[in-house]
Amino acid sequence: MARQVQKGKTDSSKAICNVKTSLLICHLTDIIESEVKIISIFSEKERKIMAKLDGKTALITGAAAGLGEGIAEAYAKYGAKLCMVDISEEVEAAAERLRSKYSAQIMTVVANVADKEQMKAAAAETVKRFGRLDIACCNAGVCRLAPFEEMSDEVRDFHIDVNIKGVWNTCQAVIPYMLRQGKGSIVIASSVTGDMVADAGEAAYAMSKAALVGLTKCLAVEYAQRNIRVNCSQLGYARTPMVEKMAMESNPDNPESAIADIAKGVPMKRLAKPIEVGELFAFLGSDESSYLTGSQIVIDGGSTLPETMSIGTN
Repeated sequence: MARQVQKGKTDSSKAICNVKTSLLICHLTDIIESEVKIISIFSEKERKIMAKLDGKTALITGAAAGLGEGIAEAYAKYGAKLCMVDISEEVEAAAERLRSKYSAQIMTVVANVADKEQMKAAAAETVKRFGRLDIACCNAGVCRLAPFEEMSDEVRDFHIDVNIKGVWNTCQAVIPYMLRQGKGSIVIASSVTGDMVADAGEAAYAMSKAALVGLTKCLAVEYAQRNIRVNCSQLGYARTPMVEKMAMESNPDNPESAIADIAKGVPMKRLAKPIEVGELFAFLGSDESSYLTGSQIVIDGGSTLPETMSIGTN
């Protein structure tokens, strides 16, 4: 009898343990299923964010290095097909880096933005390859420093040809395709220089970049009812080959000192990274900015904000 009682207790204990184990397994299963659902929801949101330029084709000028490469990287990351245009044959090496990193569909064209026919050909090749042209990032630009009284007509015209005519030519090359499609977005790289601030020796550059603000506003009004948006970025300083060249012209003996001094004047105490500018261009090119046109977006780390560098509590 004692053995039977003991056996009954043992069987009962085992049954209770089995029930507890089953409940625990069910509870853990519910938790895992909930976590999987949450992960799936976030993964889907992340997928949508990362694909915000999926199905769109963008033409980017000055794409071989610096800001242009940063813009191209952001567009590749978000799923766009790209035509990377530059006067330098190094544009193909930049494209190959992005193909390897993002498995992006990218074509390259070696062309001079100052040549309208070359830009028309680049736009036509883009449409031939990808079937459409949704976005143009007019980024190609130059800057040469010189005292105004010593600046040659050749240097002046160089800025006009690349910075103004280059954007003009690019816009005229892409807009017919956008009109045919019934939609498009153009992002123009202007600058805080010229429209908001300026430094000595930048007369040609400041003049050309200020002109792009006017062009942005006019094109935005002209094409608003035809569903083409036009916006411009106004960058302060980013660490690019162009800025490094400007630093060399400003302080040949110690160009890094010139760059460090730029950073000191920025409230965030650093220059922009090209990919940060690329993120702005990606936003302006995407449907996320669908109600923005004619806008001037300052991206300068706050450099145009301080009234002085010596007054205040900081």
